[in-house]
Amino acid sequence: MSGATPPPGDPQDLPGDPASPSEPVRPTGGDRPAGGDRPAERPGDGVRRGAALMAGGTAVSRLLGFLRAMVLAVAIGGTGQAADAFSVANKLPNVLYMLLAGGVLNAVLVPQVVRAYKRHAGQEYVDRLLSFGFAVLAGATVVLTLAAPWLVRLYADPCSDAQIALATSFAYWCVPQLFFYGAYALLGQVLNARGSFGPYMWAPVVNNLVSIAGFGLFIALSGQVRSADDWSDAQIALFAGSATIGVACQALVLVPFLRRAGVRYRWRWGLRGSGLGRAGTVATWTFIGLAIGQLGYVVVSRVASAAPGATCSPTTQIAGNAAYDYAFMLFMLPHSLVTVSLATALFTRLSAQAHDGDVPGVRASLSSGLRVVGLFTLLAGAGLVVLAEPVVRIILPSQPQGTVDAIAGVVVAMAVGLPAFGAWSMCQRVYYAYEDAKGMVPVQVVMATVVVAGTLLGQAVLPNSAWVAGAGLSMSVSYVVGTLLAMFALRRRLGGAVDGARVLRTHARAGLAALVAGGVGYGVLAAVGGTGPDGFPGAVVQCAAVGTVMTLVYLGLLRLLRVRELDQLLGPVLRRVRGRR
Repeated sequence: MSGATPPPGDPQDLPGDPASPSEPVRPTGGDRPAGGDRPAERPGDGVRRGAALMAGGTAVSRLLGFLRAMVLAVAIGGTGQAADAFSVANKLPNVLYMLLAGGVLNAVLVPQVVRAYKRHAGQEYVDRLLSFGFAVLAGATVVLTLAAPWLVRLYADPCSDAQIALATSFAYWCVPQLFFYGAYALLGQVLNARGSFGPYMWAPVVNNLVSIAGFGLFIALSGQVRSADDWSDAQIALFAGSATIGVACQALVLVPFLRRAGVRYRWRWGLRGSGLGRAGTVATWTFIGLAIGQLGYVVVSRVASAAPGATCSPTTQIAGNAAYDYAFMLFMLPHSLVTVSLATALFTRLSAQAHDGDVPGVRASLSSGLRVVGLFTLLAGAGLVVLAEPVVRIILPSQPQGTVDAIAGVVVAMAVGLPAFGAWSMCQRVYYAYEDAKGMVPVQVVMATVVVAGTLLGQAVLPNSAWVAGAGLSMSVSYVVGTLLAMFALRRRLGGAVDGARVLRTHARAGLAALVAGGVGYGVLAAVGGTGPDGFPGAVVQCAAVGTVMTLVYLGLLRLLRVRELDQLLGPVLRRVRGRR
């Protein structure tokens, strides 16, 4: 949904904003140019290089994120009281992180910082923006930490007082992550605006390493603790404190890179005459739109927390909030590896085209992004649907089959919406490029309504074991609705057609190829599953075999159907491979 919450430890949908090759960002007072003093490039090379660097950082972080998830599941399980309590507590700082990085910074900081460094006294403007941001983050962190008991009650509806008490204790330790998530996003966007892409996308690696070490120490000292009644204060501090220290390290590791990027930050206070008035207006509307999405997510979270049922067994294998988090992590993997990287690399170009009034250029960039991203997300969505069970088994090898099946059902419900989610993300970039957060609000209201209505309908007609899957399916429907509404609205803004016919033709041919590849994949999965090993080794064999066959079938059909966008998606990889020969 528009306000979906990412799992902790990784940037999800954040435009790191590499410099556009056609209009490099040059600092006004630093010691290193952000985009200049390099040999001339072919158009698009800088975009692809920035996307590759960001994708590399995200890939390593994701791999460590999976290891973190494995260790987390060993400590508290994939379902049950302790897992759901920690999920509720740890999502509270992620909500604000999403509000800031998923929208306000995209809409405000990227365009403002890029423009600031092109004019005299640009660093002073950035200093004021950062100072204001740090002050707001600090105040919000203090207030929301004190409000932890009420926030837990807002997002959770469990049947156990012990689970509520445990979630509240976790929240006191987890909510301070708000400040560090926000500081990470603020500093990272400034670095990216100066052409320093790597630190922002690689910093979450530090977060994951610290968290893994802390959770590992917890397991060594306490073993697995799944019941909400069995936690001491020291165990709570070690477990939740490890998560918070990881986020703090993720932010602090960026500080040394600021000076290397030519940023000399000084605390400067005062908004009068700083030019932040327009940015504040954009931020307000962005916040309103994303807050609407969060209202929908409150309903999802409460339904998920109630799903385990009246017995509220510590070892229940019914999907709840923790199962939602694991499924969402898998859902976001292909999106963050490719969609975010491509959309991020295109965002500066879109911003420059919008600023220059180049409407045909914006249309062309949007069309290209929708078509290229669609090729990947259609295959990735089909792959997740086919391989949901073995993929969950790989990341949660210690969990019983009932828990794996519960999470896999949620993965399937979310995965069918992956192509629409990628398209919605591209449409958002156009709104952000025009600094038109207000224009997105009606679309976000409809999307949130679809999520709420679908989740409550699922709760009313489905067994409690399927409530979270029903919420995931409602999210998928909301992405489809949001994309259609956004494309219709963008037609008016861009003065006519947005190349919709071409986009639909590409998606139709790629969708047909994905369906065929999925059918073949199911056949291979049945054959390998019936003859191969069981458990974790079997899951690895199934994913490798089915994934390889599906990819080859899909690529072959795209060639047969003459889908030209395949060259845009694979071109940089093929050129690099040929260059090494």
